[in-house]
Amino acid sequence: MVGVGAAAANLPLSMLASEPAVVDGVTIERLNDLKLNINGKDHALSVDTRTSLLDALREQLDMTGSKKGCDHGQCGACTVMIDGRRTLSCLTLAAMCDGKKVTTIEGIATGETLHPMQAAFIEYDGMQCGYCTPGQICSAIAMLQEAKNGDASHVTANVQSVARDQKLTRDEIRERMSGNICRCGAYNNIVDAIENVQAGKGGKR
Repeated sequence: MVGVGAAAANLPLSMLASEPAVVDGVTIERLNDLKLNINGKDHALSVDTRTSLLDALREQLDMTGSKKGCDHGQCGACTVMIDGRRTLSCLTLAAMCDGKKVTTIEGIATGETLHPMQAAFIEYDGMQCGYCTPGQICSAIAMLQEAKNGDASHVTANVQSVARDQKLTRDEIRERMSGNICRCGAYNNIVDAIENVQAGKGGKR
């Protein structure tokens, strides 16, 4: 056994538990008191220092829209937005989000009115089983904002002169969304939906 697994195997069992651990006579508390702003509302939590944002959302706040797919940052199903930037919540400690604004799939609609990206995904059948869809939608919303900000991507033709409010090609959309996997293979429809929102059509053809 190597790496983190080997290190964990050699720790006292008390160090692997959630309760406080005593090492060389020093008590180490395992809980963090946090205030997380989720979808515009403050939530006070007391969580294990190792708790991921995804687990805090799902297990403590009952916000189950963000999905646990791989739990290793490889599928994108857990994508949320932190201060407007798309983030993999399975790789983000809840403690890192103290004082920051977190937006999940539950918070992007306005009352009964869907977010344009949600409406476009429905109109263009940008999902099949739907498991990856919350992460796809959150990622797509933040990705279009990145394009508006003038952020380049791997397939940007000329990174020396990237314009703000750039219109993304289908290839660029695919590349920028490549961190979100759809096992059902609805990629073409997902790109169609994102193009629709980019064009300002709000889910209408």
